[in-house]
Order: sequence, then structure tokens, then C-alpha cells
Amino acid sequence: MAAPGALLVMGVSGSGKSTVGALLASELGWKFYDADDYHPEENRMKMGKGIPLNDQDRIPWLCNLHDILLSASSPPFVNRDVASGQHVVLACSALKKVYRDILIRGEAGAPQKRDEPGEEGALAEVKLLVVYLAGSFEVISGRLRKRKGHFMPPELLQSQFDTLEPPSAPENFIQISVDKDLSEIIAAVMKTVK
Repeated sequence: MAAPGALLVMGVSGSGKSTVGALLASELGWKFYDADDYHPEENRMKMGKGIPLNDQDRIPWLCNLHDILLSASSPPFVNRDVASGQHVVLACSALKKVYRDILIRGEAGAPQKRDEPGEEGALAEVKLLVVYLAGSFEVISGRLRKRKGHFMPPELLQSQFDTLEPPSAPENFIQISVDKDLSEIIAAVMKTVK
């Protein structure tokens, strides 16, 4: 397997994406992004009221995240991390395969062309390794009930499980149980990345 340009730490709310992602980024010396930080205010308000997000809510957000990963050149996402060889860890629910495709390829999962000089014809794809944090509804709902101050209420967890399409071949992924210790999770990902 070729070394990934980015790691996507995915799973339902409460699976530990942000914690695992930040630790992995620190361990690898990579840049960390938490997708929750990029939700538009409308999405946050909707979730705060207990209303699940739909594709119309998620797709523009995912396209923005693709731009961050890839190297968008227009504000507010001025960033050349992956394009400049900077590796990135992104914590993002990415519950459906189509959402992960958007993170890799951009709008509607379609290959995009780069606008940079000397890059004509190059596909604007992110080399992504998906780290799927898998756990049962019971375990994760227990975690969510203990979490304070997050805009995602525990009542929306069932909608996330209903939406979830776990990664499968030919996606480039590893699946790790959230029942493992944090150190075991990090070690398993590090072994795969190295």
C-alpha cells in the first residue's frame, strides 16, 4: 500500500474520532483537522435542536473538507498541506461511502482537475487511509451520555447508526474496535501507516 497523504478517522458521534485523530497527528507529526470545526452555523443549530443532518446539509461541508485536504487556494480555506507534502489527519464522521468519496475526489465524488501550473490533467484526489472506529450502539451511547458541552445531542446517535455505511473493499481502510484501549488503537493505526 502506498503511503497515504491523509488519514480519515471516521465513525459515529462518540466513537472517539477527535481524540484518536489528535493523538495520531501528534504521534506522526502530521497536521490535525476536526471536521466539526468546519460545520456551518446552520448545521450546528439543526443538530443542537435534535434534527439529524441530511445530504443537503452535509455535501457542501464535505466539499469544503475536501478542499482543505487537497489544497484549496481560495478563502476561507487557504491551505496547501497535502499538495505541499504535508500529511493530514482529519476526524470526520464520513458515515456513507459517498461522503468518503467526496473527501477523496470533491464535489459528488467526481475527479476534479487541478488549476495549478504544471499540474494539467492531474486528478485532484486525496490519498486517504480510512480509520474506522467501530462500536456498538450501547457502548457509544454510554460515552455520549457522559460527554458535556458538545453540539451533537445523544438523541441523534440512532440516526447516525441508521446512516452508517461501514467501509468495505475496495476502500483503503482499517477497522478498529472502540472497545480497545486508546494506546492499542493508536498502535494499530501506526503499524498500518508505517
